[in-house]
Amino acid sequence: MADVARAAGVSRSTASLVLSGRGRELRISQSVQQRVLEAAEELQYRPDIVSVALRTGTTRTIGFVSDTVATTRLAGDMIKGALEAARERGVMLFIGETEGEPDLESGLLQAMHDRRVDGIIFASMFTRRIRVPKALTAGPAVLLNALPARSSPLSSVVPDEVEAGRAAARVLLEAGHREGIHLIGAGPGVRDVPPGTVAGVERITGIRDAFSQAGATVASGRVCPDWQPEYGYEATSDLLEKDRPRALICLNDRIALGAYQALDAAGLRVPDDVSVVSFDDHPIATWIRPKLTTVALPHYDLGRKAVDVLFEEIEEHREGADRVSRTHRVPMPVRDRESVAAPGA
Repeated sequence: MADVARAAGVSRSTASLVLSGRGRELRISQSVQQRVLEAAEELQYRPDIVSVALRTGTTRTIGFVSDTVATTRLAGDMIKGALEAARERGVMLFIGETEGEPDLESGLLQAMHDRRVDGIIFASMFTRRIRVPKALTAGPAVLLNALPARSSPLSSVVPDEVEAGRAAARVLLEAGHREGIHLIGAGPGVRDVPPGTVAGVERITGIRDAFSQAGATVASGRVCPDWQPEYGYEATSDLLEKDRPRALICLNDRIALGAYQALDAAGLRVPDDVSVVSFDDHPIATWIRPKLTTVALPHYDLGRKAVDVLFEEIEEHREGADRVSRTHRVPMPVRDRESVAAPGA
């Protein structure tokens, strides 16, 4: 600071006021402010973050604690979105991964608080209900891709899975499908899902709602114990032994890959014989042929939204406002490709 003041020909207190953004407020002339700013830039001046934190009560840092997001290719876009949103605010993002270990989780949260981060994003690789760690409620925090298993003061940022289900159904309805539509992976009821699958319940809720409004129905649903290709293959093969579908809604793209293989083994073509629509927009969706029409998980947008919501929480915390838990749902866009056609096309 002394070097900047000397180079600009002003007192140290004047340089400090200008660099803290109070020059105009204290009627320091524009020419003097300009000299100080130019000197600071030329000398590559940086404020002492520790002293700024002591003075302002903020460290301009936030924490990002996840289970396995950081090492997961697809969900890693959540971190990218959060990083870019934080950078635009001039904030540093500290990232830690728990690998699902409670002790590691507790240690990471404590380490974030020890470093006096302004707030914490607590993220899950897939949407699920979680037990909110007590340490997380010690300061501003937001849940990302997760919902609290019990009542909690924390807000959540999650994909809009119900509307995604409606969107998948509308893709088939707009192509002319009204019957012979089967679910692969879950259903036909909203409770017919693998244990703990929040996305499954919400996707089926949206699917059934859209079909009901259009006067159409789901012919059947087959629960898969895990949403992987081999189970999609088994479920679709079982369906083909009993019925001839006109369209399939697969609960994710990995299941759809298995469904493609089962249809091919039965001599049926996508989409000429059977239309297929899915969810997630995994890289698989563009690898398989024909390319898969799917409803995309908005990982990048989820990360950005979490930072925005966290800063709302931080501001409310500074103002002493009571915490109000909110669920923010991020839209899931449809990726129209080549796997849907009109019935009998």
